[in-house]
Amino acid sequence: MLQLNVKNETSRLRAVVLGSAVDNGPTPTAEEAYDPKSLEHILAGTYPVEADMVNEMEAFNKVFQKYDVKVFRPERIENYNQIFTRDIGFVIDDTFIKANILPDRERELDAIQYVLDQINPAKIVRPPEEVHIEGGDVMLWNDYIFIGTYKGSDYKDYITARTNMAGVNYIKELFPNKIVKEFDLVKSKMEARDNALHLDCCFQPVGDNKGIIYKSGFREEADYRYLVKLFGKENLFHITREEMYNMNSNVFSIAPNVVVSEKNFTRLNTWLREQGFTVEEIPYAEIAKQEGLLRCSTLPLIRD
Repeated sequence: MLQLNVKNETSRLRAVVLGSAVDNGPTPTAEEAYDPKSLEHILAGTYPVEADMVNEMEAFNKVFQKYDVKVFRPERIENYNQIFTRDIGFVIDDTFIKANILPDRERELDAIQYVLDQINPAKIVRPPEEVHIEGGDVMLWNDYIFIGTYKGSDYKDYITARTNMAGVNYIKELFPNKIVKEFDLVKSKMEARDNALHLDCCFQPVGDNKGIIYKSGFREEADYRYLVKLFGKENLFHITREEMYNMNSNVFSIAPNVVVSEKNFTRLNTWLREQGFTVEEIPYAEIAKQEGLLRCSTLPLIRD
């Protein structure tokens, strides 16, 4: 049996579900796009091709092998995008929470059933139907659970709004001993540079006390200031609008001192190294065209 344990974003990783780009299916139509960045590349004819994405994910897998991490991959679904496993479920402490994902993505959960079968059934929960919550919006920091949400009255009109306040309250009830803090995120259906699809598109902790942040991803400045006060401004790397668009905050930590990052994130990777991190650089710019990156492609199961 798998003894789940995830309490933060950066402790030494032991087991993870890494998505798959194999048999990814044809380029979606504009009507099928889930987010403005994918739509932009569909319309421009620059949507990523399967071979490039498979190569990028294999580079990620090789880094996991280097650090002796147990990697699970989803079972193959024909003609289907299975890259972003973070959307379909997430672990808090020793509990696996299934996400109430967009209905046509339900098959992605079935594809990791063989993994779920290795977990104590009492430790797997499914929120009620009215609860919307995706793993990209759930960020663990020891005693804290940070959750991205959208509080606008037009929530239902936004396919880019993935976690509602019912989701926040569900987590509060499930983990009464944690400090659960929600953040109201900026959403856009048309402009990817102004769309924080999930919390990890505008914030992520690295190491023991540092983080990457995009100030304009938060609808309320008070939410941004909360994180500045908690982490200290000198410990936060502030990214630009263009860097947010390129997903600079969506890196992935294998250990407190090891970060996997996209090789083109020159400014960020320089800062990380200056802070004493080992930066494992890999190509991931094609997958980034779908408004997701390294953290989105992973579902951590066990950390120290």
